[in-house]
Amino acid sequence: MTRRSLQTEDDRPELTIALDAACFIAIKARELDVKVEKDDPDDGSNPTDDHQIGVLDEDEDDPVLEEISAFINSLSEDAQIDLVALMWLGRGDYTAQDWESVRQEASDAHNEHTAEYLCGTTLLADYLGEGLALLNYSCADFEEQHL
Repeated sequence: MTRRSLQTEDDRPELTIALDAACFIAIKARELDVKVEKDDPDDGSNPTDDHQIGVLDEDEDDPVLEEISAFINSLSEDAQIDLVALMWLGRGDYTAQDWESVRQEASDAHNEHTAEYLCGTTLLADYLGEGLALLNYSCADFEEQHL
């Protein structure tokens, strides 16, 4: 499938989710992407001695996962639908010209597990960024202010 973005900003659809909210989720999703499976659950070392590398271990009580899940759950249903549609668009399942139909499919599939679904998607940050870019949106300004 050819990855075609929209030609101008005038062509881009108006999103229900605020761009800052989508960008915040993408940034937090990057933090989830770097997590690795715990390889030593009984590690008794001092965090200072191991250069704080333990923060990269996956954990059921991961504060990043809790933060992003709570944030997604606090969004309106329409904003959650936009997130799923952006992720599908960025994953390469659709082109930018398919936005209305992909959003409708995301609406039809919407349920109370949106946060779990999105947080469980490997490369979520990349997919959201690519989906936004295909619609001529960018997180560059948001990232510049927050990173």
